[in-house]
Amino acid sequence: MDQIISALIFPCLLVILFARITYNRYVALFLMVVLIAASAKLGYTSSFWLITIDAFSMTIGFVVATYMLRRLKKSGSDF
Repeated sequence: MDQIISALIFPCLLVILFARITYNRYVALFLMVVLIAASAKLGYTSSFWLITIDAFSMTIGFVVATYMLRRLKKSGSDF
């Protein structure tokens, strides 16, 4: 149960965090795909359902990061 909750929350938050750090949502998404692939290869992600939930969460994070970066660009931030 804790793996499912973590799969719902952490990929979304990490995509947003990486997008904020790199100011690029595609780089953030790529970093998360690499992290999920590494965890699947090492055996931490044990089922297809967890990978699917991770992908769904990354998609939500990507949408939120897109909105966030557009808002930052519109406000004239220093990036």
